Formats: sequence, C-alpha cells, structure tokens
Amino acid sequence: MTAYTATVEVRLKHGVLDPEAETTERALERLGFDLEDLRAADRFEVDMDAASADDARERAGEMAERLLANPTIHDYEVSVEER
Repeated sequence: MTAYTATVEVRLKHGVLDPEAETTERALERLGFDLEDLRAADRFEVDMDAASADDARERAGEMAERLLANPTIHDYEVSVEER
C-alpha cells in the first residue's frame, strides 16, 4: 500500500444560486477589483493508503458521491498525489 492525499473540490453547478460567492463578488468589486464571475468552493483533503493512485481516486470519488457533494447541485473534481 502507498500513502496518498486525495483532494476533492466541490462547487455549485452553474445556474445554482451561490449567495456566498455573490456576497464576496460584490465586496471585491467595492474594493476596486474587476471580476467577470466568482464561485465559491469547498476543498477536502483526505489522506489514505491505497494500492494505486487510481484506487485512491476511485475511493475519493465515492466519498464525494456519497457524502461530500450532492451530485444534483454540485460539481466536484478529484486529484490525487502520492505522499
């Protein structure tokens, strides 16, 4: 077994209201930043032992599907790095 860190980034799909991002976007614009769009995201880092990077990616994807994200309203990305 090899030690991996799987990173799962979860964000709302385009078209789903994102009040946190909207509030932050307005505040940044008041500070003088010119933005086209802003989206908030949650990031989860999971340390695990797995037989391969593909196995770690598959397990992290299952975690996202079952708990970390609601596939109806969220998109998510999984990346894996060996520790």
